[in-house]
Amino acid sequence: MNPGLLLNGTICFAITLSSLAFAWVLSRHKERYKENSKPALFSLIIFWTIVGLTYLPTALRMFAAYVGNQEIDAVLYFITAIPFAFVSVPLVFFIIYVITGSIRIGEYIALVFTLIGAAYLAFLYNSGIVGPVVTEWGSIFMINSDAAINLYLMGLFVIPTSMILGLLLLILLQRMPKRIRYRTALPLVAISFVFDFMLTDMIAIIDVMQMFARIFVFIGTVLAYLAYFPPITVQEKLGIQKQTNSIQYKDYADPDIEFFLKDKSGNP
Repeated sequence: MNPGLLLNGTICFAITLSSLAFAWVLSRHKERYKENSKPALFSLIIFWTIVGLTYLPTALRMFAAYVGNQEIDAVLYFITAIPFAFVSVPLVFFIIYVITGSIRIGEYIALVFTLIGAAYLAFLYNSGIVGPVVTEWGSIFMINSDAAINLYLMGLFVIPTSMILGLLLLILLQRMPKRIRYRTALPLVAISFVFDFMLTDMIAIIDVMQMFARIFVFIGTVLAYLAYFPPITVQEKLGIQKQTNSIQYKDYADPDIEFFLKDKSGNP
C-alpha cells in the first residue's frame, strides 16, 4: 500500500468537489444573467460538471489501486473516459457562441466535437489499454490505439486549445473596461489551465507527471472561482470593483459576456 496513492485520490476528490461546487454556484446565479448570456452560462455549468464527473471515478480509481483492486481500477478508468471524451463539447460551444452570438452555429460545432469524442471512445474501447501500472504515486494506463491518440491530440487537444487562445487574443485586441477584461480573460485562462492539464493527466505515463497535472487542475478550478467571484481586496487592488453613487460594492457575479454579443444592428 502506497500513501502517495491516497494523496493522489484526495487531490482528485478535491477537484471533484470544487468543480461541482463551482457549477452549482454558477447555476444559482443564472437569474442574474441576461437572456443572450444564458447559453454561454449553461455551457460553462456543463463544462465544470463534466470536470467533476471525470475526477470522481478517477478518485475512486486511485483508492481502488491503493487497496490493490486492479479490476475495479480498470473499470473505473473506462468510466472516467466517458465524461472526459466530451469535455471539449461545452467549451467549444462557449467559445463559438461568444464569438458569433449564434446558438445554432455553436450547436453545429459542438455536434462535430461530440462525434469526435464518440469516435475516440470507440477506438479506445475496441483497441484496449495497457495497464494498470500501479506505482508509489499513481495508477497509470496507456492508450493502445494510434487512432485514439490522434483523435485525442487533434480533436480534443490542439483545436480547442487553439480556439481558447484565439478568443483570448480577441479579448486583448478589443478596447474594453478593465473590469470586463478581467471578467472575460481570467476565466478563459483558468479554463485553459484546467483543460490542458486534464489532457496532460490522461496521457501521463509517469506517476509524478500525473500527480502534478492533477494539482494544477485543482489550482485552475480555484483560479476560475476567483475569476468570477474575486474578494473585495482583489477588486480594490486591480481597480475592477463596481461602484454605486454611494461607493458601495455590487455582487461581482453580474455577467459581462454580453459585451461581446451583438444584435443585428451591431448594438450590445
